[in-house]
Amino acid sequence: MKKQVAIQGIRGCFHDIASHRFFQGEELDLVQCNNFEEVFLAMRQNPDMIALVAIENTIAGSLLHNYELLRDSGLTIIGEHKLRIQHSIVCLPEDNMEDIAEVNSHPVALMQCRAFLEQYPNIKVVEAGDTASAAAKIKKENLQGHAAICHKDVAQMYGLKVLQEGIETNKHNFTRFLVLASIARAGKLRDVNQANKASLVFTLPHEEGSLSAILSVLSFYKLNLTKIQSLPIIGKEWQYMFYVDVCFNDIQRLHQAINAITPLTQEFKTLGIYQEGEQTL
Repeated sequence: MKKQVAIQGIRGCFHDIASHRFFQGEELDLVQCNNFEEVFLAMRQNPDMIALVAIENTIAGSLLHNYELLRDSGLTIIGEHKLRIQHSIVCLPEDNMEDIAEVNSHPVALMQCRAFLEQYPNIKVVEAGDTASAAAKIKKENLQGHAAICHKDVAQMYGLKVLQEGIETNKHNFTRFLVLASIARAGKLRDVNQANKASLVFTLPHEEGSLSAILSVLSFYKLNLTKIQSLPIIGKEWQYMFYVDVCFNDIQRLHQAINAITPLTQEFKTLGIYQEGEQTL
């Protein structure tokens, strides 16, 4: 039976690639959404689906709005995947690099290929909603003199030509994706006994040493803090929500730490307990 997976983007985008890497060997029915709000709306409308959502990139940083969408969604994290982001420039088969007058792609992809694009100051750079959709548009509208920046596999999907591979400036460019499900479905989709990572979110009293106390608890229970991200609380000046990722070897220590932390916070929520993701090309 196919898994229904909601993603932002169309066939060939990096969310598509990450979905197939995470669910390797499984048949997927991708629900293609225009933006991340649509992904979470699709999950509300059909709680039996799964979602895969980018949460951070090693160059561009965290996708802060996605933290808010996740916190408010009622979904839980059941897994993660870290995908190496490799960009290529593609165009219609009859075009060559000297024919290109305009290049289109997602703004983050354009930023990640800035050094390559600076070699061609006469090429107009135009932002698009998605890497794969930029390529698909070139084929659909037969846009001669246009190129897209996307994954090389997209060229084959849409009958385009790869002009050059590996044009990203930094070759250590990874995006981390979270795999999300309803709490009701989570138990059937993950094995908590294999879990070694947890994502937590909490608010703290506006008092001296409040964050230090939390970090001391994590250290005492031998949890490895791998990420901490603060976001301002709307309407409460200079107060913040803290999103924390921790890795652990003993799930009982995790639960003990959560029990110790909760009384020290104003609000506390476990966003997910799951297995740390692999890195793939």
